[in-house]
Amino acid sequence: MEHIILASGSPQRKTLLEGIGVQFTVVHSNIDEDGHPEKEPTERALILSELKALEVAKMHPDRWVLGADTLVVSANGMLLEKPKDEKEARAMLMEQSGSVSVVHSALCLRAPDGSLFKDINSSRVHFAPLTDTDIDWWIDTKLWQGRSGGFQIDGPGQLMIERIEGDWTGIVGLPIFTFGQVAERAGLKLL
Repeated sequence: MEHIILASGSPQRKTLLEGIGVQFTVVHSNIDEDGHPEKEPTERALILSELKALEVAKMHPDRWVLGADTLVVSANGMLLEKPKDEKEARAMLMEQSGSVSVVHSALCLRAPDGSLFKDINSSRVHFAPLTDTDIDWWIDTKLWQGRSGGFQIDGPGQLMIERIEGDWTGIVGLPIFTFGQVAERAGLKLL
């Protein structure tokens, strides 16, 4: 098994990779996600995952580098990225209450020879109807911070989710099965 670099500061992605026994080092990317002009969600997620991998690969050109990005789209087509404050998080939860959001989780694996291998996984999250009390509770947890869509599927946030369709790990932030397929195409030995 080869050692890779995870171009992400996400503790959830770190936990997912640890869960499958991948040897890796975390190197944060400094890509300005808000400043990127692409608005189509799947393209945006793929582009941002690639930019993260390429930026970190500049510092580590001879290593495997994994970039990832996760975006949420509400049933009304609204792109819900990481909320900047409580007000924005509250609005995102109200937008998703009682409806279905789609979570797009993209990854880009950059090989030591500079080749790029990309893919995306999309899943559906069915939210329970949320009361003001539910939303107040969630805002008070502060667990919405740094989370696309202002929610989490790992931990207490599951109390707001009726069910999901798709890959739980993709909703968390790194679709593990998809990563395995991309690694195989790229020639990266995970097992």
